[in-house]
Amino acid sequence: MRRVRVVFFAVAVIVLVGCGSGGEQRFPDVVGVEIQPGAGDGYRVSVTISSPYDTAARYADAFRVVAPDGTVLGERILAHDHAAEQPFTRALDGVEIPPGIGEVTVEGRDLLNGWGGSTLTVAVP
Repeated sequence: MRRVRVVFFAVAVIVLVGCGSGGEQRFPDVVGVEIQPGAGDGYRVSVTISSPYDTAARYADAFRVVAPDGTVLGERILAHDHAAEQPFTRALDGVEIPPGIGEVTVEGRDLLNGWGGSTLTVAVP
């Protein structure tokens, strides 16, 4: 009977340790957004992202500009990790924001976890 209790206790400890901080999802955070009228049609949206991961296997790989109704107005896929550059800023040109939309939200995506993390909602100039 004593062996069963010891084994049960050891399994419980392993399960608790396995569910700790190492298993939680962490997403990139959008920490800055600047919107400027573009040279032609559309806007230039500059986005600063901070990613909690610093390896090529896990990094912020995209961001998107979203209207209040959920319509994606523009998206940029990032071609490589920015492990040595945190936080980092990249721009997306030609984002067409329809008249009457006063603000947009910018979201980040992690290579493994998907869309999530802190977003920023900013006014359209």
